[in-house]
Amino acid sequence: DSVNKTLPMLHEYMALRKKVMGLETLNMYDLNYPMIPAANLALEFDEAFALVKEGLKPLGEEYQGLLQRAYDERWMDVYETPGKRSGAYSMGVYGVHPYVLLNYEKTTHDVFTIAHELGHSMHSYYSCQAQGREQNNYTIFVAEVASTCNEILLLRHLLKKETDKDMRKYLLSYLLDTIRTTMFRQTMFAEFEDITHKAIESGETLTAEWMCQQYEDLNAQYYGSAVEKDDVIRYEWARIPHFYNAFYVYKYATGYSAATAISKKILTEGKPAAQDYIRFLKTGESDHPIELLKIAGVDMSSPEPVNSALALFGELVDEMEQLV
Repeated sequence: DSVNKTLPMLHEYMALRKKVMGLETLNMYDLNYPMIPAANLALEFDEAFALVKEGLKPLGEEYQGLLQRAYDERWMDVYETPGKRSGAYSMGVYGVHPYVLLNYEKTTHDVFTIAHELGHSMHSYYSCQAQGREQNNYTIFVAEVASTCNEILLLRHLLKKETDKDMRKYLLSYLLDTIRTTMFRQTMFAEFEDITHKAIESGETLTAEWMCQQYEDLNAQYYGSAVEKDDVIRYEWARIPHFYNAFYVYKYATGYSAATAISKKILTEGKPAAQDYIRFLKTGESDHPIELLKIAGVDMSSPEPVNSALALFGELVDEMEQLV
């Protein structure tokens, strides 16, 4: 409901994207390309790690010490090697420290990836230390909170000190597209999933054509008139692997909302909020995730965290419009 009420903001952003990219026609596939050309930080890994650590200072000395341990004790496998899986991921191992596997290149995106994966690893470390073997694995509902919180804190740090206009525009566009793909796109996915499951439960028969039409209508509703109607996008639902794992996708949006709320509390309230957040990181799956997030000061049974994240999107669109 909250996302649907704020779709005009997404439509405004699509129109802005079309204008900034200089396109007569904005197609769905154009959204895979950054609105602002990448203004890469181009840092060596040691420099990138130092920047991430600096951006995460609001989380306190203990958290800083754990980050340094991850660096000094080589919890991270940094570069590409033959046979190594692509992308980046963190794996918690009970009784040992977490392991982070990166494929680091000197790009702004990869700097944020360091912050993201270390968020997962610190969450795993705290949970493994505080909980028994049976309860140290946190649930999917909170899995992306710690990683996203780190990314937001780093981005806020960079925006606070960045004076170069091109880099500032790139950072804003990076955050805008993160919110677009997490809050809006994943909610659209969840709405499609909800429609199909309700149809089954009411005794209807699903057909490929019916699902294509539902998906096409939702896509048009979400992205608005600035985006060209695309006959091919109606088939996209069939290649989204998450749909074959029922009710997975909405957790991206709720996780991002929680992380946005937590990072805001840490930056405005300081040490007490950071300490509450560390307490949350230690909880594993010792209680229902809604209750665990309340330890960090976020009530996900209320629409407020979702509304707050969507309000941030609107503020960023306004700032980007002024910059460009």
